Amino acid sequence: MSIRSATFGTCAVALVLWAPVAVADPADPPAIQPAAADAPPPDEVPPPPVDDGRVPSAPPQTVKTPDGWTLTVSSKDEVQLPIAPLTTAVSSREYSAGGVFNGSLVPPDSASAPRGVLEVGYQIGCGIDMSTSNGVTLTGSVGLNSGLGLSGPLGALPTGVAPIFSIPVSGGIGVALKPGIVNIVPVVKKEFKGPDPWVMVSNFHIKIDGCVGQSFLRSYAVLTRSTDQSDVVLGYYGVTKQV
Repeated sequence: MSIRSATFGTCAVALVLWAPVAVADPADPPAIQPAAADAPPPDEVPPPPVDDGRVPSAPPQTVKTPDGWTLTVSSKDEVQLPIAPLTTAVSSREYSAGGVFNGSLVPPDSASAPRGVLEVGYQIGCGIDMSTSNGVTLTGSVGLNSGLGLSGPLGALPTGVAPIFSIPVSGGIGVALKPGIVNIVPVVKKEFKGPDPWVMVSNFHIKIDGCVGQSFLRSYAVLTRSTDQSDVVLGYYGVTKQV
């Protein structure tokens, strides 16, 4: 009876040892996300925008005169673009400028036909001015000093007298700078007869020398109304551009 029980127990252990082991299926690989369709390739990144020189116009200037006139001066389509100067000096600046400048004169009912002058130009502000100073200067001096000294064997008492000469040399560099100045560049003075004078400036080159540091540029227009009894002057100044 005990021998049969042992044999049955051995077969049960063998069945357990030879039972197949279940292997889990491999996990599915992660889905590959497609690249964004609207992203440009690295070699097709658009270049940075180029300054085309366009400048916003300042608000129009209007005045009403004591004798009933209404004067207005304004501008539109302004362009101010820095360009390479003819010289290689960093103190030389050159700009290409343009725009349309308009005047308007509305007289009272009994007034005669308007007449006057419309002046258009540009103002250049320079941070440091070298044009009216001495600029860079070099200073120096050379001298000659003479004297007498004792001579003799080293470590012994002097036995003679010998002349001694020395040539001192000194030098320096001076830079003369002046505070910034504003240069006014008139372009045109238009005498007119009529209520709506205007001036158009296109590709006008402005040059300044002896300017160090930052520079600034803006347009101006001055409208003058003239009668036999009076003159009225109205000024317009454009938006300042750092160039």
